[in-house]
Amino acid sequence: MKKFIAAIVTITISISLSEASAQFKIGGKSIDAGKLIKASSNVATAVKLSDDDVARLCRESVEWMDANNPVADDTTEYCARLKRLTANIKEVNGIPLNFKVYHVTDINAFACADGSVRVFSSLMDIMDDDELMGVIGHEIGHVAGGHSKAAMKTAYLSSAAVEAAGAAGGVAQQLSESAIADLAVKLTNAQFSQKQESEADEYGFQFAVANGFDPYGPSNALKKLSDMSGGAKASALQKMFSSHPDSQKRSARLKEMADEYTAKTR
Repeated sequence: MKKFIAAIVTITISISLSEASAQFKIGGKSIDAGKLIKASSNVATAVKLSDDDVARLCRESVEWMDANNPVADDTTEYCARLKRLTANIKEVNGIPLNFKVYHVTDINAFACADGSVRVFSSLMDIMDDDELMGVIGHEIGHVAGGHSKAAMKTAYLSSAAVEAAGAAGGVAQQLSESAIADLAVKLTNAQFSQKQESEADEYGFQFAVANGFDPYGPSNALKKLSDMSGGAKASALQKMFSSHPDSQKRSARLKEMADEYTAKTR
C-alpha cells in the first residue's frame, strides 16, 4: 500500500499549477513554489546517490515537511498517545526512529529512510491503538526493507532537486527551498510494488506481536482503510486501495497470520 499508510510515504499533497504560480497543498496549507524547476532526464540519469546522500536528502525533506505542517506539540493528546505507544520503539536496523504527529485532516502516515515516522491526527482518530501500531509497523517495515531508501532515490532523480547537481552528476550540497519542496512532493507520492507492500505487511505483523499489540491490529487497520477507499474526498492513502484489488486479500492473509499466531500461543 503506497501508504498502508504510507509512505513515504506519504502525505496527501496536491499540486495546483497556473501560469503565474504553483502551490503545494499539505494538510490544507498552501506553500508558494512558483519558481519550481523541471529536472531534465539527461541530468537525472547522470546523478548517483550514495547512502549518505540519501540520508541527507531525507533529513532535508522531512525538515521541510515538519516546517510546513502543523506539528502537534507535547500538550496535545495526539502527541501523548503516540509517545506512549512508541516509547520502547527506538530503532530499526540500526537507524534511530523519531516520531511526530501532523495535525491535519488527511488520513495518512509515512516513514522515511532516515527513520522519521510521521502520523496524521485524522488517522489516529479512526484507529484504536492496536490498529494504529499495525499501520506504524507497516511503515517502519518499508524502512527496514530498504523500500524507503529506493523511493528517495526515485523521487530525487525525478525532482527539481536534481537540477542543482548539474549535468556532470553528483549531488548538490545545498538545495533551494523550492527544490526541497518538489523533492518532498515526489517522495510522498512514491509508489511501492505489491512485493514491497507484502513484505511491509509481514514486517508490520511481526512488529505488532513483538511489541505486545493485538496480532489482529494490522489486518483490522488494512480492512478499515480499504473500506474507506472510495469517494471524492478520500485521501491519497485511501484512494491507493481502490487501485489495489488485492487489498482485501492482503487483509485476509494478515488475519490468517493472526489466527495461526493465536492458535500457537494459547
